[in-house]
Amino acid sequence: MDTMFKLFRSKFYIALVLLLFIFLFGILGYRFLSDYSWVEAAYMTVITITTVGFSEVRPTDNVTKIFTIILITSSVFIVAYAISVVTEYVLSRSALQNIKYRKMKKQITKLNNHIIICGYGRNGMQAAKKLKAYRKPFVVIEQDEEIVNRYSEDVLFVIGNANEDETLEEAGIQKAECLITALPNDADNLFVVLSSRQLNKGITIISRASQEASQRKLKLAGANKTIMPDKIGGDHMASLVVLPDLIEFMDQLSIDDETTINLEEVAVDNLPEGYLYKTLVDLDLRRQTGCTAIGYKHPDGKYIINPDASVELLPNSKLMVLGQPEQIKKLNTLFHIVENTFNG
Repeated sequence: MDTMFKLFRSKFYIALVLLLFIFLFGILGYRFLSDYSWVEAAYMTVITITTVGFSEVRPTDNVTKIFTIILITSSVFIVAYAISVVTEYVLSRSALQNIKYRKMKKQITKLNNHIIICGYGRNGMQAAKKLKAYRKPFVVIEQDEEIVNRYSEDVLFVIGNANEDETLEEAGIQKAECLITALPNDADNLFVVLSSRQLNKGITIISRASQEASQRKLKLAGANKTIMPDKIGGDHMASLVVLPDLIEFMDQLSIDDETTINLEEVAVDNLPEGYLYKTLVDLDLRRQTGCTAIGYKHPDGKYIINPDASVELLPNSKLMVLGQPEQIKKLNTLFHIVENTFNG
């Protein structure tokens, strides 16, 4: 697609150069062959090239007539070429964009248990980056077409306002597992939460909030979690003062790309059946993968930090695992924990 656009642009520049050439050719010809003034020469050139049929400045001699014939003949071909190039460029660009959008729409209809991100600003972009690293299927709702055109090669987009039910339905809200609304305005996020909860009662909703007063309203509207990026950022900076080495170590666990995943969440239900109701000793993660279980979530929601080896692996519970990127990949491969379902 980029190659085609470059080809069209090159043709477009050629057409502009030819038009400029024929215009200068006409002005110089009338100026020096017929002794017209510069303004008269420009006037004669314009009415000749555009064939509008206005009268000549003065009666013309044979030399001027022959030059006019040459100018008309040349300009007809050049102007026709320029019009065809511009038309081809506009229509082809529109057609290619339509093909791309139809392809994205077809991919979106195939998604199931995916994540919807509302807004592709700083927070939305960071959320998409994390989901990509974990190969989670997601679609972004964004109403700025310039942003969509810039990033649509790597991300699935729905163009529209996330506040509208039709846009949410186009993003597959009924089949989605989670919705992240990262719009800059709290009121917009509130409307998205209300609409999403109405369209899908069981969906998990995570909302951005700019003010603390908005957090309670967002939760009342149906948000499961609310995040204040500014508060988190300030807390992180202060922590770098009081606990610099610990925070820098934690930063090493963050994800920059697929090769730097150091943390994994393992649902016990996804483990092979033989491990259900067994203990961490029986799972033997350290020997099999090199990873370490640093947390355990009980089915009732209670968390255990640094669980004992005798902890029983119950249904609906989860393990939080720490390891180097290659160890995490080995864990996922060995126990078939993560499916590569990302379509971006």
